[in-house]
Formats: sequence, C-alpha cells, structure tokens
Amino acid sequence: MAGRFSPRPTRTTVRGGHVVTPGGVPRPAVAPGRTRTWTPPWPLDLGLVLGPLRRGPYDPTFRTTPDGSVWRACRTPAGTGTLRVAMRGGVVHAEAWGAGGEWLLDRLPGLLGALDDPDAFEPLHRLLAVTRHRRPGLRLTRTGLVLESLIPSVLEQKVTTDEAYRAWRLLVRKYGDPAPGPAPERMCVMPAARTWALIPSWEWHRAGVDDKRASTILRAVRVAARLEESVSFDPERAQARLELVSGVGPWTSAEVVQRSHGAADAVTVGDLHLPGIVGYALAGDRDADDSVMLALLAPYAGQRHRAARLILLSGRAPARRVPKMPRWDIGRL
Repeated sequence: MAGRFSPRPTRTTVRGGHVVTPGGVPRPAVAPGRTRTWTPPWPLDLGLVLGPLRRGPYDPTFRTTPDGSVWRACRTPAGTGTLRVAMRGGVVHAEAWGAGGEWLLDRLPGLLGALDDPDAFEPLHRLLAVTRHRRPGLRLTRTGLVLESLIPSVLEQKVTTDEAYRAWRLLVRKYGDPAPGPAPERMCVMPAARTWALIPSWEWHRAGVDDKRASTILRAVRVAARLEESVSFDPERAQARLELVSGVGPWTSAEVVQRSHGAADAVTVGDLHLPGIVGYALAGDRDADDSVMLALLAPYAGQRHRAARLILLSGRAPARRVPKMPRWDIGRL
C-alpha cells in the first residue's frame, strides 16, 4: 500500500559470548536464569496480587511488560536478584537472575499468595461479597522483605503519592544497583542499607524529601538487620518492632507488614482518604474518621486489611469535593 512504511527488523548476532548489535557494539550476553514452574490450585491474578508492590508507574524496581510478565528487582539476604513471573494456561513460569535469584524462586508461592487464607474472610456486606466474587484471583502477597517496603512507605508520609513516587524513583535510580539479568531498561535494585545512610542531605532535598522523613529512613537503615529479623514474627509483633524506630508509626508499620508479611488484619490508620472511603462504602458516611472506620471493620477482625482492600477494588468511593467557585473567580475577590 502506498505510503506505508515497514521498518527493517533489528538483527543481532552472537560472537565470542557477546551480543553484537547492528551498529557493531558488543554487550555481554546474559546467561540463562534459574527457572521454576508452579501451578496454583486456585485462580491467580498476578496484577492484583503483586500490584501493591509497585510504587508508581515508573517504579525502577517493578515493571510489567506487554507479554503480561511482571518483573521485580530486589535486594535479598542472598544478594541482588531479578525475578520475572508470567502465567500461561494456569501455570506460573518464573525465571530469576543474580545472587538473590534462588532466594526469590524459593519464596515464589508465598509471594503469589500461597500463605494467604482468603477463605477465613466472611463478607457481611453485599458490596464485599460481590467484589470478592468478581475478583477470585485476589490473594495477599508476602515478600519476606521489610526494608524494601519500609523506605517507600516512609517517603509516602504526609505527602502526595506523586511526590513520594518521584522521590523513590530518583533515589533508587541514582544510588541503586542495576537489576541483574535481562531486566527491562533502567530497572534497578534499591540501594543497600549502608548506601542509604551515605546519601548527602542535599540529594534528599533534591528528591523532595524533607529532613523528618530522611532522618526516619537513616534511623531505620542503621538497624536494618534487626528490622529484617521481624519477618519471622507475627504481624503484630513485627509492627511493634518497626515502631521502635522514631518516625515510624501505625500507618507506616501497617503499610509494611501488609506487604512483607501478607498481614490480613493490618488496617491502615491515619490515612487521609481511607476512612472516608470505608465509611462511604459500608455506611454512606463520607466524613468517617479512623474511629468510625475501625468500628465498621470490627466485624472483620482478623481480616480488616482484606476488607479494606476489597472496598478499594470495588470502586465505590465518595465523589471528590470541589470548590463551589472556580479558582479564577476566587482570585478576582
């Protein structure tokens, strides 16, 4: 057809263990990673299960690709590692690279919700029953890693999500390590604890992080090993240890154990929006505060985080309040 352009496909060759691009520039060939397959005995939605681990659309440690694969770059107790997870025909296919690759593959079922027990949740409200029915692939992830959830959660304290995501992106890309293996472009592993401790004050400010949040992260990384030990604790005890770090309160500790421990009952208190969303969904109260939210979630004791997660997935939320007068009119007064 006239005017139609078909680009020439890119060709590569392998010479002496290196990939040679069309321009003749060699780059190291990537060795095959370790692999594992696993068949979950229940429906599994990778996006729903792993979505909470993503810190914004440009998170350097998390990527989804057009083929449906989910990539994670992690700092594990065994070293840095990259994990790629995909589903085909109800079977999970995983591949991992780096010193931490085997550690990541060993914990693959837990990451994908095998340690979760959604049958323990009994919906008492129609909205929750309908949402659970429509989301059969929802499970609560369990990463077994504390610091990778704690640092971005601290960055999210008292600021907009966009500001927190930007800070996380800038700091990880500048001070993190390249993701092992054939990871998508610009994927990074978050910095080691010592590296976080050595970031200059002006770099925190350049990333938009105030002194209070930066100081909290610095205090946390100084006791990183003690915090990582808490993965063997129950969620309540783990939260108590996290809150020994000055600047880490119930909001932050809940956000961490929801991911590191798969904590089904760790409800996030102190959130700006969640009480109003829960109150509106369960009682039509858009002005609910934490006390009202906790009272509404009390019948789901042991599963309060799951109940809140289902409410968020339902899409039922109060309409955003807007000024009664457009800003340009206010400016004329």
